[in-house]
Amino acid sequence: MRQPWEAERTVDPELARKLIREQAPEVAATRIELLGEGWDNIVYRVDGSWVFRFPRRQMGADLLANECAVVPRIAARLPLPVPVPMILGQPTAAFAWPFAGYGFLPGRTACGPGVTDTQRRAMAVPLGRFLAVLHATPEHTWSGVEVPGDELGRMDVDKRLPVIRQLFSDLVERDVLASPDPWLRHLRDLPRGPRPRRLVHGDLYVRHLLVDERVRLCGVIDWGDVHLGDPACDLMIALTFLPADARAAFEGAYGAIDEPTWRLARFRALQHTATITMYGLDIADEDLFREGRRGLERLAC
Repeated sequence: MRQPWEAERTVDPELARKLIREQAPEVAATRIELLGEGWDNIVYRVDGSWVFRFPRRQMGADLLANECAVVPRIAARLPLPVPVPMILGQPTAAFAWPFAGYGFLPGRTACGPGVTDTQRRAMAVPLGRFLAVLHATPEHTWSGVEVPGDELGRMDVDKRLPVIRQLFSDLVERDVLASPDPWLRHLRDLPRGPRPRRLVHGDLYVRHLLVDERVRLCGVIDWGDVHLGDPACDLMIALTFLPADARAAFEGAYGAIDEPTWRLARFRALQHTATITMYGLDIADEDLFREGRRGLERLAC
């Protein structure tokens, strides 16, 4: 069975160079370095000052189109840098999907080794402030752009509960966990019914946070999942990335968070963190697997 992170199409450096030179002649594309590869895109740093993202599957192409429509409308009001698409590549006979080019944002993803709990605590306030601004974005900001709702059912309790249980069963079967019980106990009596709809990042976890050379939060990347949905979807970052004793500082910066919202944030975090743990294990990504395990440890409490 095909895993959701398996590529339908991969762009190698030579194809990337060809596509860039054809559609963005202002970019020499002399030096192309692999920056990263995720579920939806392969990413190259080009000539040191550009980043180009090429979809790996149809869903990735759809998400990239969503990002390119929404992010330019909201980037200026956000308190941290985000990647704004500057070059929009069109499908061709050589590559059937659109692609995008951005100015390079300095920093590294926060999933690298050596990010201490002390450094994570220091990120609680800027992270809380960032999400407070994002979730308060007024609708007129994206006027003329159709922002999707939660079409993937990320926060659909009844849809996702069986998925979460299966993920934890798989983690036990692969000897990552001894028992699913410390995590599955958090799935009882989850809130249902109408919830607030806010503009959310939609996929906010450690790999989508950038830190600078002093390990300070300096950017938020990968906006393909941006949508109008439950703010609990993003608040999971406080439960997975931050130490428990930093959550009060996060909430102080974000604003009061009620208990049902925290419970739904944990619900979202359980599925997301179990998934990236399996993903890291399957692709032998030590950083991602380590962060997944660390996130699961925080979520068991």
